[in-house]
Amino acid sequence: MKYVKGRIDEAILVCVYYGANGERLIRRGHKMALMADCPLYILTVDPSPVDAFDEEKSRYIERWKELSEELQVEEFIILDNEKRPTPKVIGEVAKKHNITQIIVGQSAQTRWEEITKGSFINVLLREVPFVDFHIVSVQRPGTHEPFERFEKGVHAYLVKNGDEQYKIGFTCPKHTSIEGIFFKEIGTDFDNGIFKFTFEEKMYELDIAEGSVTDPENIPAKAKIIFA
Repeated sequence: MKYVKGRIDEAILVCVYYGANGERLIRRGHKMALMADCPLYILTVDPSPVDAFDEEKSRYIERWKELSEELQVEEFIILDNEKRPTPKVIGEVAKKHNITQIIVGQSAQTRWEEITKGSFINVLLREVPFVDFHIVSVQRPGTHEPFERFEKGVHAYLVKNGDEQYKIGFTCPKHTSIEGIFFKEIGTDFDNGIFKFTFEEKMYELDIAEGSVTDPENIPAKAKIIFA
């Protein structure tokens, strides 16, 4: 299904493979697409034909389709029985849909693992040199500890940037702000990561995409009052 978006000069592509982190990547892409008011595409590639998928693969595909409808994704793309190199396939899809940003996951358990290695990225950059890449780290299978996901934390400030919109800054602002620590995700040139701060002796964590808070509902109500 096609959905009308405000911007047509931006488009985001999320590449997913089977595993629990696929939904997380899709939701991350959805937040970014909402902020940019641009189309979001979901891509999964498999060397086997769809009719040969086992129950587990089929379950993931169905869930991603449901999620795509729920989040009003522009298009869920599944390329099965695909024998071409993955970078070639991603590049072809990116060019067809005028993609400007690509999100991929970093995981040791999936076929997308190679995406995080320099040789693959170099090939992919040659295929689609016109896009920005977001490499999102995910959890190891069977553990609750993530990979090294963030750079060393730096001091930052949370400031209000309009109605229910908040952003982070790195110099002390003259207007009201909340001081905290920003942890930037490894592998991105943007201010993507998490912002942690303490308020009334309780620790809070906010997701940050391109310098803006994507989940302002997680800011405590009393903290929002100080921005009024």
